[in-house]
Amino acid sequence: MSGTGPTSGAGPGVSGVILTVTPNPSLDRTYEVPSLDRGEVIRATGERMDPGGKGVNVSRAAAAAGRRTVAVLPLGGAPGALVAELLAAQGIEVAPVPVAGATRSNIALAESDGVLTKINAPGPELSAEEQELLLETVREQSRDADWIACCGSLPRGLAPSWYADVVARAHAGGARIALDTSGPALLEALRERPDVVKPNAEELAEAVGRPLATVGDALKAAEELRGMGARAVLASLGADGQLLVEEAGTWFAAARVDVVRSNVGAGDSSLAGFLVAGGSGPAALASAVAHGAAAVRLPGSVMPTPDDLDPAAVTVTAEVPVDRALLEPVS
Repeated sequence: MSGTGPTSGAGPGVSGVILTVTPNPSLDRTYEVPSLDRGEVIRATGERMDPGGKGVNVSRAAAAAGRRTVAVLPLGGAPGALVAELLAAQGIEVAPVPVAGATRSNIALAESDGVLTKINAPGPELSAEEQELLLETVREQSRDADWIACCGSLPRGLAPSWYADVVARAHAGGARIALDTSGPALLEALRERPDVVKPNAEELAEAVGRPLATVGDALKAAEELRGMGARAVLASLGADGQLLVEEAGTWFAAARVDVVRSNVGAGDSSLAGFLVAGGSGPAALASAVAHGAAAVRLPGSVMPTPDDLDPAAVTVTAEVPVDRALLEPVS
């Protein structure tokens, strides 16, 4: 499990490297099934095996878009070795942190009507030495990073303040931070003012402690996250669209999707689309929505290439439909 990192010498914003940090990666197996019937033998109509974890998916989507990306992640055992091999095959530079525990394996069952059932393993617990090595690897690899995307849940052993520490160190080194996590880890990190946070509707409701029934409710919640420290909020509202709330303005975007095959990694693809398009403003929001919409039309956690995108299907407006009810209200 050897890895290569960015070539030193270029400063932040010069090389355009997107560095991703995935503290709890996985080996993901996705099975396409006609329907999910408990207690029955189900014959899959298709299957895939992919490297998984939210940051890993951001790297995969960025690489598919032609962007140079480096993935920092703890890897252990045979599943970890396979994750590194699969990432390298996709042109992603891997900066592995060897750990004693085996990388987790997850299973997703994708039904023909778009319903997805996921079984996620907990993953290994990181020792104090492994935690410090992970932080040091992020520091070393961030020298050339334009963006650092920290994504996903924290594995056992890492304190909720771990992402906050990464954000502080990244800003000290001149890099911008995109954060996609939830719960206490998100709230702790907000005090270090991440450049953009990307909650989904459920995570947004959890962060503000109240239900969201309309797009206007989501907008108010996103504004509160900015008040708590986020410099920008890219809120994914599922089929309802996405909100971008930043100092320069607020925009709402949505896309037409006729067929949904799998939403695994769609939010991660969306974040990658946002970052490869600059990470701010309505053009980046349009790119985020185009990437997310393309991802749900693909099987498993396949990341879209530029040929899969349909920019014409995306609408962006500064007139946020605040009275529009969310298709799936979040409590």
